[in-house]
Amino acid sequence: MLKGIPPVLGPDLLHILRAMGHGDEIAIVDANYPAEAAGPAVVRLDGHSATDILEAILTLMPLDDFVEDAAFGMEVVGDPHKRMPVMEEFDAIIGRYEPGMKLKLVERFAFYEKVHDAFAIVQTGERRLYGNVLLKKGIIRPNA
Repeated sequence: MLKGIPPVLGPDLLHILRAMGHGDEIAIVDANYPAEAAGPAVVRLDGHSATDILEAILTLMPLDDFVEDAAFGMEVVGDPHKRMPVMEEFDAIIGRYEPGMKLKLVERFAFYEKVHDAFAIVQTGERRLYGNVLLKKGIIRPNA
């Protein structure tokens, strides 16, 4: 155990977060997501929700404020303007750690493509549909 680090963030995930550079992306995906086939390294956290993992990661990792959007979710197939409750929770968590930033929804296959190019994937035990989020890492400013 370490002070100030959420215990859900084990050594493999901490290594990934530390190794990522500015602009690299990490996906947090639900239990249904085809993570192993997507390409990037996968860390499995089956016993945890995507919202809990998002919260833990954002305690340590800043989002990129040099781009218009730094957090992406998957649009609901057949209803791209619908926002599932898990998406609203993602938005609230993002807003707590990165005021002014919001979750941008992208089409399902565009989301898959973005995840394919990610640095890593965290596969959670999230059972709520569309419990997927992709984060673009920002920088730590000198006065932070």
